[in-house]
Amino acid sequence: KQPGILSTTLFLTESSINYLLKMALEKIAFLPFGYLIDQWRWNVFNGRTPPSRYNYDWWYLRTKYQGICAPVSRNESNFDPGAKYHIPGNTPYIRYFVSFILQFQFHKALCQAANHTGPLHTCDIYMSKEAGAKLSQVLAAGSSRSWQEILQDLTGTDKMDAGALLEYFSPVTEWLQQQNNKTNEVLGWPEFDWRPPVPEGYPEGIDKIADEEQAKEFLAEYNRTAEEVWNAYTEASWAYNTNITDHNKEIMLEKNLAMNKHTLEYGMRARQFDSSDFQDQSVIRILNKLSVIERAALPEDELKEYNTILSDMETTYSVAKVCRDDKVCHPLDPDLTDILASSRDYDELLFAWKGWRDASGKLIRDKYKRYVALSNKAAVLNGYTDNGAFWRSLYETPTFEEDLEKLYVQLQPLYLNLHAYVRRVLYNKYGPERVNLNGPIPAHLLGNMWAQSWSNIFDLVMPFPGATKVDATPAMKSQGWTAKRMFEESDRFFTSLGLIPMPQEFWDKSMIEKPADGREVVCHASAWDFYNRKDFRIKQCTVVNMDDLITVHHEMGHVQYFLQYMEQPISFRDGANPGFHEAVGDVMALSVSTPKHLHSINLLDQVTENEESDINYLMSVALDKIAFLPFGYLMDQWRWKVFDGRIKEEEYNQQWWNLRLKYQGLCPPVPRSEDDFDPGAKFHIPANVPYIRYFVSFVIQFQFHEALCKAAGHTGPLHTCDIYQSKAAGSLLGEALKLGFSKPWPEAMELITGQPNMSAEALMSYFEPLMTWLTKENANNGDVLGWPEYDWTPYAATQAQSDSDRANFLGMSLSRKQATAGGWVLLALALVFVLTTIILGVKMALGRRRAFKSSSEMELK
Repeated sequence: KQPGILSTTLFLTESSINYLLKMALEKIAFLPFGYLIDQWRWNVFNGRTPPSRYNYDWWYLRTKYQGICAPVSRNESNFDPGAKYHIPGNTPYIRYFVSFILQFQFHKALCQAANHTGPLHTCDIYMSKEAGAKLSQVLAAGSSRSWQEILQDLTGTDKMDAGALLEYFSPVTEWLQQQNNKTNEVLGWPEFDWRPPVPEGYPEGIDKIADEEQAKEFLAEYNRTAEEVWNAYTEASWAYNTNITDHNKEIMLEKNLAMNKHTLEYGMRARQFDSSDFQDQSVIRILNKLSVIERAALPEDELKEYNTILSDMETTYSVAKVCRDDKVCHPLDPDLTDILASSRDYDELLFAWKGWRDASGKLIRDKYKRYVALSNKAAVLNGYTDNGAFWRSLYETPTFEEDLEKLYVQLQPLYLNLHAYVRRVLYNKYGPERVNLNGPIPAHLLGNMWAQSWSNIFDLVMPFPGATKVDATPAMKSQGWTAKRMFEESDRFFTSLGLIPMPQEFWDKSMIEKPADGREVVCHASAWDFYNRKDFRIKQCTVVNMDDLITVHHEMGHVQYFLQYMEQPISFRDGANPGFHEAVGDVMALSVSTPKHLHSINLLDQVTENEESDINYLMSVALDKIAFLPFGYLMDQWRWKVFDGRIKEEEYNQQWWNLRLKYQGLCPPVPRSEDDFDPGAKFHIPANVPYIRYFVSFVIQFQFHEALCKAAGHTGPLHTCDIYQSKAAGSLLGEALKLGFSKPWPEAMELITGQPNMSAEALMSYFEPLMTWLTKENANNGDVLGWPEYDWTPYAATQAQSDSDRANFLGMSLSRKQATAGGWVLLALALVFVLTTIILGVKMALGRRRAFKSSSEMELK
């Protein structure tokens, strides 16, 4: 005997501990496995585990209950449950878990019948007739009675109970606790996602298809079927977006479900290939892309729910209107957009700004939490930690977030100088109560519903009013330009570079104006590829002004990209990265908006080449391009943090405004709370469109512009370049666009610019004259860069003044005049009350005298 080994069972020997540990390795180690096998099957049977997650959920349960992991990577091309006999053998398994509990209850009851004394694990019922008699009663009953009755007869309880098992192993349990405490072992597996390294040369894909020709046949089949399925969905989506009805919504959701089933089927089949020895890099790239099945990984009921949530949120946004007291209601486009752009009335701007958020984002908030949960679930099923990680993976750059941060830091001084200059102008316009020279700018004063572009307040901030003002809107209206002419002019620009003209289907089927027949439509401008290599469209509620002329070129840039890569396999019909797609049209717009080009198409009377005109022009471009940068950066900063849990539901709106303050230097013009959902007042949030692509685009478009200007033989400052009619520039751009997604984006970047990286140098070079002027102007005005009084708000000052003009009267907050009047009213009422009391007292005294004369008369009365 070894005293001290166990504190409560000193008589136990080392052999006893060895014996119990050996038993535990069989009995205790089995319990979670015995429990989980049918947990998995029950989930398969009831649909909680769909075929797309058979293996994933199997290993999830094995990790959860057993704390074990696969020694090599597993995926849905494997079926590890089937490697256990009872799965293909159709034998329920929970019986074994039950038996491992009951056998110790039986053992304890039979040991008691045999009059055993001492630890339960030392009991031996050999030669005990009493134990045998008890056991035979159980066996003789068979299934003639309920198991609870039989268990009651044997053990004295009709419940399964792990108490006997725990008693049996209690000595080794205590020993294990002591041993684990000595070495500070962790109970459980907090690093649940750890996996062992795979031995070098291990044939991980040994069970996969390694035939490259078979893979090519599979991809040809996928391409053929995907064109049909994607076209059908896109037609249904177009019908809904250009005529919002419940009927069209039902059809769209039905086609979306069919598309996702197709994605799921071919994605799972793509995962069956081992492409490690394939020679064709395109085959490898397509298989890798197909293997990420996105939302199709969700169980069917959750996929339907997800699609419904998205369509509901987008519908709420698209049909929202802001109504006045006289019942006149305003949609976002064109009414509210025009108010924000043209009104200089502080309260009218506030009406439109707040009204839009009440009518759109606020109504979306309740659905957004569930959208986040389902998006994250789909991402996890595709092997990502959350949906933000999946979105970032589309850029195929491990250092993507760090690269963005470096770009933003490089660009920030230009934004801060623009912000300080514009704030000074707005201060002069609206006064110190509404604009603080050391604080953030109220978000409704910048000419745009989201303050993402400030170009509509150019008339206020124009540096040199006497110099050339680059605004084509007056000429467009006076010359009778139409939406169609704007698109024709854009098409003319693209074809002047030797690029592909718009096909006839584009002109026949696009929606380029808001319908006049009363249909509800999604007005947000967008370009559409119908995946049949001939049908491409744009949907835009075009307004005849310079802003929309630029938007037209942006959307036409998307269509030009579609046309250039339309002969690629369907998996490659996409931008080199999402930012590339956004940049193409904007590159054209950088030429189109130059005074030289506008003059060439008769939209600008004269071009004066001097420093003041240059600064005016650069300011007009900066109000669009530079003002946008922090907004383009913060939108997905917010969503990434929502997806990974750093921003909780109860702080959605607070953290949104924290980011808008941090990056844009803006504040809300009225108090906001968590009853509001201001992110949802921007289309891309309810529409589930990642936004960092626009930030990327606003950087790389200047890299493209610089390279194309060089190809066009341009000399002089970059901001004066117009590549119109340069076939050399068009050829360079077209070759990169033809690649689509077939190559990693750095290769497409290098094809255009001669180097593979994103860089802000071209952008800073473009705006260098303006930066120099802003720096000097802000210094002359003594303006502060940034917003040191970051907690200032316009309503705080108004509220403080309002509070000083008010008084508490009987628990109510009233103006001082109202409170004074109320005091005089109370005094008058008090006097009336006193006089009334005196008069009543006199009357009652007289009444008593009369009562003595006729008591019966008083009773009658």
